[in-house]
Amino acid sequence: MHRFANPNRFLKLANAILPWAAGLTAILLAAGLYFSLIGSPDDYQQGATVRIMYVHVPSAWMALFCYTSMAVASAVALIWKHPLADLFAKASSPVGAAFTFISLATGALWGKPMWGTWWVWDARLTSMLILFFLYLGHMALMNAFDDPQRGFKAAAVLALVGVVNVPIIKFSVDWWNTLHQPASVIRMDGPSIDGSMLLPLLLMAFAFKAYYITVVLLRMRGEIAEAKVRAISMSQVQG
Repeated sequence: MHRFANPNRFLKLANAILPWAAGLTAILLAAGLYFSLIGSPDDYQQGATVRIMYVHVPSAWMALFCYTSMAVASAVALIWKHPLADLFAKASSPVGAAFTFISLATGALWGKPMWGTWWVWDARLTSMLILFFLYLGHMALMNAFDDPQRGFKAAAVLALVGVVNVPIIKFSVDWWNTLHQPASVIRMDGPSIDGSMLLPLLLMAFAFKAYYITVVLLRMRGEIAEAKVRAISMSQVQG
């Protein structure tokens, strides 16, 4: 991966990937929304409320995926000093926070008719809320210092410390008695969800993944351009 530490080489790769990632996002999102809203049946118990699942579940998956990716990038930045790893973590953090917020908001919309309340201090819900605060803390630390490198290092340490929350979120429904339903897709004995509902769920999940790749590459490209402008400005001042 060190061959992509060169910003120009990375930008060349990013520019090649971006059109495909953006196009894939549009296609998968259109197909996912069609099957979510039109092509899938109502649930026999939840009725049309089940359609919230097609946004809620992929958002929750992405919240965990983004944080895990951010933690891996932070480890790479701290250990191997990869110059683009910090930028990747910085680019991922707001996207992960947005997915976490969507997961919490749609969970509340689903919980009101199903549980009779917008929020319960359930193990899964509480650990997801902690994840949201970790994202906010990461973004705050990134911009808390005049020296960007100090901010990158502090945020990287927080990302690595907070990654312990990821398996807690994943296995909370197995470790504690919770209102939240257990896993129905990623199971040792295979998915327990009907195929007519699994298809839109997976389409939306892949659409969100492609969207994540698109946005992170765009943000990293912007960060690299901004760094180049700062370098030119500093050289002109010193000159």
